[in-house]
Amino acid sequence: MVHPSVLGQSDRRRHSRFIGVMLAAPFFSAGAAVTLVTSGIGAAVTVAAIFAASGLCWFAALLVAASGKMTLAGQLALVVGSVALGALIAAAGGLASPVAVLAVALTFEAWWIGQSRRAVIWGAMSALVAVLLQPFAGSVLPLGQTEIAVWHWLVPLAWALTLIPRIAPLRGAANAQLDPAGSDRLEDLIDAVVLRIAAHGEVLDASAKARTMLRLPPELLFGTGLFDRIHLSDRVPYLSALADMRDGALSRRLDLRVRLPQNSGVTADNYRPFSLEMMRAPGQETVFTLVLRENDEVAGLRQELAAANEAAASAEVAKGRFLAVVSHELRTPLNAIIGFSDMLLHEMFGTFKDPRQKEYVGLVRDSGQHLLAVVTSILDVSRIESGAYATEPEPFRFREAVEMCQSMMCLQAEAKAIDLQAQIAPDAGEINADRRAVQQILINLVSNAIKFTPEGGNVVIGAKRIGSRLHFWVRDTGIGIAEEDFANLGKPFMQIQNDYTRRFEGTGLGLSLVKGLVALHEGTMSIESMPGEGTTVTISLPVSGPTGRSTEKTGVVPMSAAKARADGGKGESNGSLRKTA
Repeated sequence: MVHPSVLGQSDRRRHSRFIGVMLAAPFFSAGAAVTLVTSGIGAAVTVAAIFAASGLCWFAALLVAASGKMTLAGQLALVVGSVALGALIAAAGGLASPVAVLAVALTFEAWWIGQSRRAVIWGAMSALVAVLLQPFAGSVLPLGQTEIAVWHWLVPLAWALTLIPRIAPLRGAANAQLDPAGSDRLEDLIDAVVLRIAAHGEVLDASAKARTMLRLPPELLFGTGLFDRIHLSDRVPYLSALADMRDGALSRRLDLRVRLPQNSGVTADNYRPFSLEMMRAPGQETVFTLVLRENDEVAGLRQELAAANEAAASAEVAKGRFLAVVSHELRTPLNAIIGFSDMLLHEMFGTFKDPRQKEYVGLVRDSGQHLLAVVTSILDVSRIESGAYATEPEPFRFREAVEMCQSMMCLQAEAKAIDLQAQIAPDAGEINADRRAVQQILINLVSNAIKFTPEGGNVVIGAKRIGSRLHFWVRDTGIGIAEEDFANLGKPFMQIQNDYTRRFEGTGLGLSLVKGLVALHEGTMSIESMPGEGTTVTISLPVSGPTGRSTEKTGVVPMSAAKARADGGKGESNGSLRKTA
């Protein structure tokens, strides 16, 4: 019956005791009616006094229960009690009557409700006023001659019997105050809801902080009230933890979501994250203690995760639109530029009047082809990263892919007087892979090797089968790679920048595309280089083709496999660097 606005545990106990005393007081007034009747007052006055006492006491109890304010009601109760006690003592024959002992009862009840020194002082003052008023009651009340009788002890004894059930709680409260591990102290120290549950999950008791943290009266959590508010997907972990506690576990901790009352006008999901700790007191087998805390950190992380997922989805949509625009709006006009410039370059509609016109048309065609290659590489890298690059493995002879690469790159090699050779072992044979992807790997590696090799250098394409894998490599005598630059190898749009490479064109997509294509075939790639001596890029692919268990990163090639490479018997230079992508 305590009002929900009363949150403090001590305040709730004080209100509860006051309401209990006010509800029980009319029964003692009915017992005291015998004294009033025998004093010559008469039945009518006696019945009126009983009804007046019952009405006033019950009205005070309901007033406190409905409003949650006890100060004024308590003061009025002391005043009325003091007057009533004075009249009762006078009706029983004065201070010599056993009824006078009830002055002690008035003081005790004031302390019982307030349990403070101030309450004792007010109770004692009210009892003193009752004793002082009793001589004047005869001039107000129509009292007859009353003799002191033994049966006057009945009312004091009845009140004394009410002390028996109240002594044990008083001792328990004293022990709880002395015990630092008591439940009251625990609830006061931590910002959490403390619950007591039975072995099968029924809530036996809940702390008052449920009103602020869960926005629920503790009584609504009793029984299955807590379990009914746990999110459906979190009930299995909760029951599992409870089963572990029944099996002897000392503690369990889990995160769960609890449904809170919805605010007015709010229709969104009202589940909030909480952290729950189950504990067992020493020697306690059938009752467990639960500590329920708000888990705002998890809530914040979930909100950040949702925002990040939404941003990633938006970025993915934007990326898809960008690729569609690039594919359509750039490649289509580039093909027209390359085609028409090629027609002009071959003088299909007449010769040029000025040789510079033909030169400029050639530059237009070359620039268009370069830009088209860049756009194609960007699209390929994006498709690989998004998992949309589809491979179509087929068996083919690896030598044929090498010969095609040589025929495409020979003009570029001749322009720099570079000797482009192929050293394919007879056992290379066939490989089951995507022919277009393998040719793209070879073209990109050879193109890089020719680009970074000075005039008059050498570029070698080699291949040899080792076990169930085909190892092929591209070795050049170019500028090499410094050790500090290895970390940026294979990153999109990252080209090694130093005094040598700054004069070379490129977007840095070639090696990144190679790395992605090798990963799609479940292969490995390694790079060995020494500044000023050259670079060797080795690829290892399974001969039988990918099995569908491709990983995001290519594996590491054992050093022994690199040394076993068929390179014409030439050993590696001392101090060479090794990079495995």
